[in-house]
Amino acid sequence: MPERDQTRINERIGVREVRLIDEDGKQIGVVDTQTALRMAQERDLDLVEVAPNSRPPVARLLDYSKYKYEQEQKAKAARKHQQQINVREIKLRPKIADHDYSTKKGHVERFLRNGDKVKVTIMFRGREQSHPERGRALLERLFEDLDGMAVIEQAPLQEGRNMHMLLAPSKELLRERKEAAETSGGNGKRGG
Repeated sequence: MPERDQTRINERIGVREVRLIDEDGKQIGVVDTQTALRMAQERDLDLVEVAPNSRPPVARLLDYSKYKYEQEQKAKAARKHQQQINVREIKLRPKIADHDYSTKKGHVERFLRNGDKVKVTIMFRGREQSHPERGRALLERLFEDLDGMAVIEQAPLQEGRNMHMLLAPSKELLRERKEAAETSGGNGKRGG
């Protein structure tokens, strides 16, 4: 169920007196709740409890529906400016062929250009497990071949049959992406 608004307004304020703030933000002082309600009705505003835990509670004269709308707009703007980061995964084998390697490297580059993080996993089978240095060398080669496009967020780490490394887009790549989005007049969304 959606969260119900817990803010007490007008007649729902059950205390005897409140510390009142007018619509311009000026402190009026401690006032009887009924007097504060009359003042709100005279000005065609609502009496809204803004700090219920203080003694006496702080109440303010304002247009509650307008106030709620502004709060929702602020929350919406805050959500809009958050960045969504996806972690993509690429799996490699220690004995990968050159052409397959370059294809996988191309995928990693594309993911990084889109602003995603990339988890590169090397899967060892059978006797390959006795040579983890080959996997580590492959991960280092991939990082060097990316030529400054990525930063290592998590160094190569072996867990059982797999070795992982987490790459994130470099600051320069993110800056280029932001500038490209601004010059194209786009909203930064990417296509499929």
